[in-house]
Amino acid sequence: MNFFVSCAKGLEYLLADELLAMGLPRATATISGVNAEGELRDAQRVVLWSRLASRVLWPLQEFECPDENSLYQGVAAMPWDQHITPELTLSVDAHVSGTAITHARFAAQRVKDGVVDSLRDQGMERPSVNVEFPDVRINLSLRKGRATISIDLGGGPMHRRGWRMAQNDAPLKENLAAAVLLRANWPKIHAEGGGLLDPMCGSGTLLIEGALMAADVAPGLQRHGSIPPSRWRGFDQAQWKELMAEAREREQAGRAALKQVIHGSDIDPQAIRAAKENAEVAGVSEAIWFGVRDVADVQVPPQETGCVVCNPPYDERLAADTVLYRRIGDALKRAVPTWRASLLCGSADLAFATGLRAAKKYQMFNGAIECALIVCDPIAVPERENAGQPRELSEGAQMVTNRLRKNLKKFKNWLNREGITCFRAYDADLPEYAAAIDVYREDGGKNRTFLHVQEYAAPATIPDVDVRRRRNELLAAAREVFQVPAEQVALKSRERGKGGSKYGRFEQRGEFILVRENDALLRVNLFDYLDTGLFLDHRPLRTHMAQEARGKRFLNLFCYTGVASVEAAVAGASSTTSVDLSGTYLQWCADNLALNGKGGSQHTLVQGDAMTWLEAEKNRYDVIFCDPPTFSNSARAEDFDIQREHVRLLRAAMARLTSDGVLYFSNNFRRFKLDENAVAEFAICREISTQTIGPDFERNARIHRAWELRRV
Repeated sequence: MNFFVSCAKGLEYLLADELLAMGLPRATATISGVNAEGELRDAQRVVLWSRLASRVLWPLQEFECPDENSLYQGVAAMPWDQHITPELTLSVDAHVSGTAITHARFAAQRVKDGVVDSLRDQGMERPSVNVEFPDVRINLSLRKGRATISIDLGGGPMHRRGWRMAQNDAPLKENLAAAVLLRANWPKIHAEGGGLLDPMCGSGTLLIEGALMAADVAPGLQRHGSIPPSRWRGFDQAQWKELMAEAREREQAGRAALKQVIHGSDIDPQAIRAAKENAEVAGVSEAIWFGVRDVADVQVPPQETGCVVCNPPYDERLAADTVLYRRIGDALKRAVPTWRASLLCGSADLAFATGLRAAKKYQMFNGAIECALIVCDPIAVPERENAGQPRELSEGAQMVTNRLRKNLKKFKNWLNREGITCFRAYDADLPEYAAAIDVYREDGGKNRTFLHVQEYAAPATIPDVDVRRRRNELLAAAREVFQVPAEQVALKSRERGKGGSKYGRFEQRGEFILVRENDALLRVNLFDYLDTGLFLDHRPLRTHMAQEARGKRFLNLFCYTGVASVEAAVAGASSTTSVDLSGTYLQWCADNLALNGKGGSQHTLVQGDAMTWLEAEKNRYDVIFCDPPTFSNSARAEDFDIQREHVRLLRAAMARLTSDGVLYFSNNFRRFKLDENAVAEFAICREISTQTIGPDFERNARIHRAWELRRV
């Protein structure tokens, strides 16, 4: 059975790992949650044990929902007598998107009406509504015209652990605190005898969550006590009792072994009083030392190793207060220089103000506030010996260095003239160093330079030791030329494995940087995916299309992260429509549009199979961009092969073109052969591949091919 586990944005990959560690057979991260697979017992275990989840939603029914009447009818048709009895109270949470139903409270009311009327029609009494503490909490998700009705197995927000009696002005949610602790590697550090320190602890959320984590206390144990989280008729009460009994046994052993290795302080005496009260209720007061002191006077814990966790204050007033963050960084470097730190900062600029060198950076959300989590290990990075002296490079690394510098000199005038900040600097120029090196220069702020290195597959005849040596020499040369730290180099390395040469596992940093192309700001992610969100080879074609789309209707098929749509919108297109099967890519596209102040009804996002959508679409467009994948076997669409389907695809796209419009068709299938005779029946076609390849891709001129098509 598939079910959904929601979480705060930015915690998806951590949550997926947590669920897999619980024994679930499958857990796939998506936006603000994880699609999980398992039995009801697995879902109930998640309710009890997940430290990161917000809700666990067990689906009952899914149906088409184009309007509010369809919503009511779909809910009323469900067998509610199998799920709820009249003496139980209920509540409905609703999350809606789209144009059919835009008010969540109204949608929740219609769901409640459907449930109540269904029971009445069967001669049963009307159940009561209890918004705060219902016996059964129902969840509606309405997206893209489809409604999903689920049972909230946790009975409400799971970040509430049950111990918080007092809080400061801006308490950190417990599931976000758990994420900060996990990024700090606290469970492993505690197992090895290390300490935990929060020098600005507020009401103690991070420290109390850390103590309960160290004591192996299930997060849902105190929240639910002797009352099950849901009285839904399908809830397995016997299994829940077994899970609770197991959790209590683990708690008893964990609390007995818990030692006082946790230290917290804050300059506010009232915050410390609240922290002590919360720790007392949570049953961990003996494991935590609390004190009133300024961050600059932080006490050095007795443990030799450990980790620092901290959520420094931030709001509109403090957004520019970099002095406070610098004091935090200086204090930690003085007090615990060899420890690890996980700091949740209000922004990337505030994180930078600490003066600490982050080994990892993650994007997280504290409510609606986008935050930067930095992980420093160690806190004080030793100065490199002979700093300022040129590093000695091997002969091979020096060869790559020379070639990179030659390429940069060649590109210099072109880059300055065109204002290009993201480009390919090297593409297997030296055959034995087979990789592509792309440069991404961050826009605004710190203007950092990032490198995206993609290693090509080495022949099977090359020994692994030589593959690794050449990779290290290539990276040494790149860092020497561009003077970037290791954390700003993303390596996508192919490792030999079963079934041939494959890319290894990617990082899960959740780190996006902003870059600029053709006056458009764009989000790219260099570390988490095979592709970054920006195909550099299509830059000239995007530039041309953006200029041509001014005042016109632009359609972007297989839109990926919507870069072409964004650049067309920034250039003045009257409307854009972006179509892709992936909800992740469409959200990325929406974020890119929002970055540039573009949105609303004139910029439409369509999640669906491009071919199916095209053949059903009625509108016409002036400029169409079609850049399909070579093949696709997604379970949500028909199997697609560009060689087999291209005539059908182009015919459908041309049918949506205005009489004087233009279609740009591109693909990167090396062996692709256009069926010119078939295409000639409905389009005038000319190949424009050479005009769409920039100077940085001249060595790999067949990275894509492109055609311009107009109606006969």
